[in-house]
Amino acid sequence: MKMSTPEVAEASRSTEPSVLEEKTQMGILKTPLAAPAASSRVPEKPTLTADHQSKYDWLLKQVKGWTEVPSKEKRGPLTDSEKMWLTRECLLRYLRATKWHEKEADKRLLETLAWRRDYGVEDLTADHVGPENATGKQIILGYDKQCRPCHYLNPGRQNTDVSPRQVQHLVFMLERVIELMPAQQETLSLLINFKQGKNRSNTAPGIGQGREVLHILQTHYPERLGRAMIINIPWVVSGFFKLITPFIDPLTREKLKFNEDMTQFVPKEQLWSEFPGGELLFEYDHDVYWPALQKLCAEKRAEQVRRWEAGGKQIGEKEDYLKGYDTEGVSPPPGYSSEANN
Repeated sequence: MKMSTPEVAEASRSTEPSVLEEKTQMGILKTPLAAPAASSRVPEKPTLTADHQSKYDWLLKQVKGWTEVPSKEKRGPLTDSEKMWLTRECLLRYLRATKWHEKEADKRLLETLAWRRDYGVEDLTADHVGPENATGKQIILGYDKQCRPCHYLNPGRQNTDVSPRQVQHLVFMLERVIELMPAQQETLSLLINFKQGKNRSNTAPGIGQGREVLHILQTHYPERLGRAMIINIPWVVSGFFKLITPFIDPLTREKLKFNEDMTQFVPKEQLWSEFPGGELLFEYDHDVYWPALQKLCAEKRAEQVRRWEAGGKQIGEKEDYLKGYDTEGVSPPPGYSSEANN
């Protein structure tokens, strides 16, 4: 299916090209790309079986009955933003991650909501984590051939010492890449380049931090990784992967691609030229890229909130509706008025 969807078309119209695709006179891009290539397509999703639909219906009923989030320090009922986070696709991701054990999915969803509160995911700001990205060690740029946003990690550009803010930075960027996923796509492409930087020869993260990041990704962002492409792996990093592999679940391991031809997976025109075969000339300028990324994400987030409110503030809302692909969401509850709830 071509991604000339209403959502993508609307995004192109509503965002200023001068902000999103600001190029120098040399034709070098300095900001995120707004949409996938015209040739990129999202694979068809399989229809739920009767058994899977039954398990989803059970889980949705359980979630709608939750009275509070078991946070360590911030116990209380679901907030609007948490209800909006609990989309149909979110519940299905946790069901798939638990191999359709609905009670385990119910438990893990609550644990993630508690973690999001305790960790302060929604409180992380661009100003707080911005210094971590001053050198462009993480970049969201372009889309792969299945319309997944490309999230680049550049360990050779590391500019700070190990600290909690480094992991907060990764979580912040994951939240942004999720906001940039087009309709019908719910996974990302991770591209890691272990090329040594000018001031950084050892590009391998510490084992402790690596395990913490893996735990967060596998526990609280299940079914979000579509593919991970890794190049320029020195022997130190190879050793790191051998040590960390036992902590990576088998399904995730299958998605890792080492030193392969990345143009198999990403259109040349949307693959950063730092990767072999890439034709997208991009230069990281923090003062240009960082505010442009925040502006683009804020616009998409605001539009999704508007549609969620118009649809009745439903738990289990469809992500394709929130992103403008579907014209109608799940039906609002009886007596709901969007005007009365604004």
